[in-house]
Amino acid sequence: MKALITAGGHGTRLRPITYTQNKHLIPIANKIMLQYAIDYVKEAGIREIGIIINANDNSIQNVFGNGENLGVEITYIHQDKPLGLAHVVKISQSFIGDENFIFYLGDNILVGGVKPFINDFNEMNSNCHLVLSQVSDPNRFGVAEVIKNRIISIEEKPKSPKSDLAVTGIYIYDSNIFEAVNKIAPSKRGELEISDAHQYLIENDFDITYSEITGWWKDTGQPSDLLDANRLVLDNIQGDNNGSIRNSSVKGEVSIGTNCQIENSNINGPMIIGNNSIIKDSVIGPYSSIGEECKIISSNIEYSIIMDGCNISNISRNIKSSLLGKNVKISSSKDSNQGRYLLGDQSNIEL
Repeated sequence: MKALITAGGHGTRLRPITYTQNKHLIPIANKIMLQYAIDYVKEAGIREIGIIINANDNSIQNVFGNGENLGVEITYIHQDKPLGLAHVVKISQSFIGDENFIFYLGDNILVGGVKPFINDFNEMNSNCHLVLSQVSDPNRFGVAEVIKNRIISIEEKPKSPKSDLAVTGIYIYDSNIFEAVNKIAPSKRGELEISDAHQYLIENDFDITYSEITGWWKDTGQPSDLLDANRLVLDNIQGDNNGSIRNSSVKGEVSIGTNCQIENSNINGPMIIGNNSIIKDSVIGPYSSIGEECKIISSNIEYSIIMDGCNISNISRNIKSSLLGKNVKISSSKDSNQGRYLLGDQSNIEL
């Protein structure tokens, strides 16, 4: 079995962060988002991975290379324009060949990985295996209508959903999916919809099975989704200390990186602090990820993602529910009560 992972698109809902970096390189609990997807398929025993990237975007390849250091073999497949998920499958046919494969959207994070779903696909011996999850806002997703444990229809982002079962970004196929993606026509928005490919399989009597996620799953399309995913991952973190702690309180599960310095501060887990970061006279956490080589002085941060190289000093208001890109600098100009920030790389603001 092979794996096909998406890492393209433009991440417009995450701007300004995605003006300067690929969405799939945003860290969740100090681990690159796309790394989770690669680890999931590797844990399932898959070594041949195709990663879909935007044409002329080498940022993913610069980070992961050919996959040798990760124990996998990565092939990069360029998509000239974002023409739909079924189009992604279509242009990957030469990479996949006749093998079964898992198609995984690289901005999805879930507990437990994908191995259980691959096992279900193999046991059920179907042509297509979908992973469903109950959601409160099904009109954001492809929605499956299920009667007597059988999927009878799938509709993309319906105005009136027939169920609350979203089709998550985890699909497992045999080679019959290529018939579907080559037969369907573009939707009204000009894309080849993966839901239409699934509906084609249903209408042409191919065997479609499904599993339902029982734990948590996040499609990290919006800033709030990233913060939720960060929280969920941190809930399972194990604390360790590789730094220096002086006159400080550390409560809960906190992972402290190499050469970190924590002085006169309160650190409230669960949270993670990257290597070579300095925290002084501050209150941090819970549910915060502090990247590498950050410097936080006399400031309070909670429920936030702070990327590498940020410098935050003398902020009297609480920084909460915030997402800060790399090398952001925030300093104080006057007192205030509370702030919320979504800042791209190399931003510089005074408060």
